[in-house]
Amino acid sequence: MSAPFVSFEGIEGAGKTTLSRWLSERLQQEGVPVWLTYEPWEPRLRALLLERGDLQREEELLLFLADRAIHTRHIRRALEEGKAVLCDRYADSTLVYQGYARGLDLEWVRQLNQFATGGLQPVRTYLLDLPVEVGLLRQRERDRIGAEDFAFHEKVRQGFLAEAQREPHRYLLLDATQPLEQLEQSVWEDFSQLLREHT
Repeated sequence: MSAPFVSFEGIEGAGKTTLSRWLSERLQQEGVPVWLTYEPWEPRLRALLLERGDLQREEELLLFLADRAIHTRHIRRALEEGKAVLCDRYADSTLVYQGYARGLDLEWVRQLNQFATGGLQPVRTYLLDLPVEVGLLRQRERDRIGAEDFAFHEKVRQGFLAEAQREPHRYLLLDATQPLEQLEQSVWEDFSQLLREHT
């Protein structure tokens, strides 16, 4: 696989979607083949996970993993076609939301993620970090998970920060309270280096 695969992670309202879309547009302008994608990905599973009522944490985890297994097959195909892949949430979200925040065993969730992805991991994860109260105020719409209480989202934030410390070679921690132009510059400088490394 000769093109980079990167993910964008963070709490609700951190700016993942905005920044990933900007990078996709910038790459298209530069003539770089790119696939911008997101999770949950498969439409029927996305509806179950985000739009409908009550799920137990084990049910939620297994639905996310099923979605990821399907999605990863398409990510691999895009990479094999030479496209850079930008993903708005990936396996780290499951580890943090269902592990750190929902309280499922972290090592078990890691193993299940490994199984669902076949070991495919982003070369870079852009972690957009900001205080929970700021992120929740920024949210335009709240889906089933976004509607969780403050304490839940604080566990999510701390989980992401813990994972960034655990894998500093993969994560790039970004202060999402910065102006958007600064975030764009930081991501572009880093991604440009990744592109050079993959050519």
